[in-house]
Amino acid sequence: FSQYWQQKVEYKMDIEMIDSVHQYTGNQHLTYYNNSPDTLFRVFYHLYNNAFQPGSVMDIRSQNLPDPEKPTLKIQDYNDKQKGFLRVNSITQNGKELAIEEQGTILMVWLDKPLLPGKKTVLIADFLGQSGLYTRRSGRNNREGIDYSMAQWYPKLCEYDRGGWHADPYVGREYYGVWGDFEVNITIASDYVLGGTGSVIN
Repeated sequence: FSQYWQQKVEYKMDIEMIDSVHQYTGNQHLTYYNNSPDTLFRVFYHLYNNAFQPGSVMDIRSQNLPDPEKPTLKIQDYNDKQKGFLRVNSITQNGKELAIEEQGTILMVWLDKPLLPGKKTVLIADFLGQSGLYTRRSGRNNREGIDYSMAQWYPKLCEYDRGGWHADPYVGREYYGVWGDFEVNITIASDYVLGGTGSVIN
């Protein structure tokens, strides 16, 4: 166990919910600690909400395999207002905008300066998300009358371990990510009740 290591991340996010269009904007201040013995030249993020739109890997899978949930409307039939998505508009490192490439539910980011072993870096991202129709425990307007059931809704750093990057496309299976700390401020209309840990400021 003397050679064991584990990456660490700290998230600080400011979120504003625009419920009239079921969208939310976000600013994410992420500190990533490279506890590995490797130099990292790029990082990867999960964009889970991109699974809930026509043409996604999850959509193709659901068209070819039995779906125990038997939804009334399948992902392939979602229109632009019904689908879910997560778009990263920009990511910066040390004030410099980074090159990014979105591939379905994965975002690849090339670092401006390589992240050396034992060092940390700060990545700042601006993003836009849309909560799609309720599908597989996530989305809006579920059967119990909950307006938004949201998990893994933000750009989430992929895990890096002894096996390398785990930048796996999301097709409805479980999640694997970096352990970390979160500070999240959510601005939403006062007639909503938020379920989760934290404090109501006003």
